[in-house]
Amino acid sequence: MLSWKLPRLLTVQQVPKVFHEDSIICGYRSPRSSATACVLSLFQMTNETLNIWTHFIPTWYFLWRMLSLLSSPGALHDPYLWPLLVYLLSCCIYPLMSTCAHTFSVMSTQARHICFFLDYGALSLYSLGSAIAYSAYVFPDRWVNSIFHQWFVSCAVFNSIISTGMACYSRFPEETRPRLSKVLRTTAFAHPYLFDSIPLFYRLFLCSGDDCTHNAALTMHIWHTILAFLTGFLFATHLPERLAPGCFDYVGHSHQLFHVCAILGTYFQMEVLIMDMNLRRTWLFNNSSMPTFSNTVGAWCLAILISLVLIAAFSWALYWKPESREKKRKL
Repeated sequence: MLSWKLPRLLTVQQVPKVFHEDSIICGYRSPRSSATACVLSLFQMTNETLNIWTHFIPTWYFLWRMLSLLSSPGALHDPYLWPLLVYLLSCCIYPLMSTCAHTFSVMSTQARHICFFLDYGALSLYSLGSAIAYSAYVFPDRWVNSIFHQWFVSCAVFNSIISTGMACYSRFPEETRPRLSKVLRTTAFAHPYLFDSIPLFYRLFLCSGDDCTHNAALTMHIWHTILAFLTGFLFATHLPERLAPGCFDYVGHSHQLFHVCAILGTYFQMEVLIMDMNLRRTWLFNNSSMPTFSNTVGAWCLAILISLVLIAAFSWALYWKPESREKKRKL
């Protein structure tokens, strides 16, 4: 009879510092787990289990939404839909990469860093996908075709690349300067979000008059904004586990709540983008230039290429340190 032997769990004192999670005491997997052990750990309660499933299951929902759009007649040949397709593809990739990162990050120290390099790259691409969709559907009427609008996607590509580089670099001082690492990583993700949201924030909070695009989508935009800020708050503060270390090791710690809020925020963002796209179709057809391949799929693919080069460089740096070279010379 086939039986599975689930991996033994460890406490924070039994794993290297690089694997420590703030205020999480128990439920750690072995830092030298095999790929098979990593997969088996999905079916036992560890401090990562809910982190994994809260992103793995929504991946399939986002994939279904993207395939539904692709199956509609003429979707691939309609430039007006290209920003939404790029955005939906980003929504599929980032939770899937997060799932893989949390699943396989305990195979070794180097594997942990590389897994999260890829995770950070996927998050940066999601921010770019959001910017491309915002450029096409969310800009208030009075900003459409402005200089800012014309350069918006190019700036978002640059922000995406900087975000990937800064987030990846933040892993290197993690053990010696954890506060610096946290500040760098938080900034790496907060900056592109805040830039991407400039037209939305203006539309929600500052714009007044007939050309501010006040429509039925605004309420859902507000919900998405609230969830986005709650996501950032949970990521930065490590609440509630910081108030009671050891009490939220398996269920209820900030990273789980962060994942849930991020996915809910993505859901609201996706729905409201589709709403804005449909409500504003006629006006945008008459008053805005149509999306092009270069400022949708092309921009996104360029960011992927540069991000992969950055991730490869940071991964190479893990195996090429001055201390390692010094040891080799002495030998």
